[in-house]
Amino acid sequence: MKRAATLFAVLVLCSAAAVRAQQASNVRATYNYYYPAANNWDLNAVHAYCATWDANQPLEWRKKYGWTAFCGPAGPTGRDSCGKCLLVTNTATGAQATVRIIDQCSNGGLDLDQGVFAQLDTDGSGYAQGHLTVNYQFVNCGD
Repeated sequence: MKRAATLFAVLVLCSAAAVRAQQASNVRATYNYYYPAANNWDLNAVHAYCATWDANQPLEWRKKYGWTAFCGPAGPTGRDSCGKCLLVTNTATGAQATVRIIDQCSNGGLDLDQGVFAQLDTDGSGYAQGHLTVNYQFVNCGD
């Protein structure tokens, strides 16, 4: 009985750690010019890393959320991040947007499509600095 309780406690702690690993605070978010609408929401046209796996997703799937490259400090990487969604919050203003990971980056954070960046940069300080400071958490895309 005691062993089962200990095992249960370990499983609960591991689950909590896994949830915490799916979010990060004070992350640098830059912007990229994917221009999804101008590129017909085509992941191949923008040379997105995730196109290998997600380019044939239905148009509605590709259009549902803004796009981002992901290289954040917490969460799945490489192919395992493709198609997943993040709730991104501007730490300065509280503005939020849900984005879909379609690419990789190397800045240690996020490289948001310019349209999403503008949506989050409600006070203009992100463009002035060249980046935003954001929090993100992985969320269900609802697909």
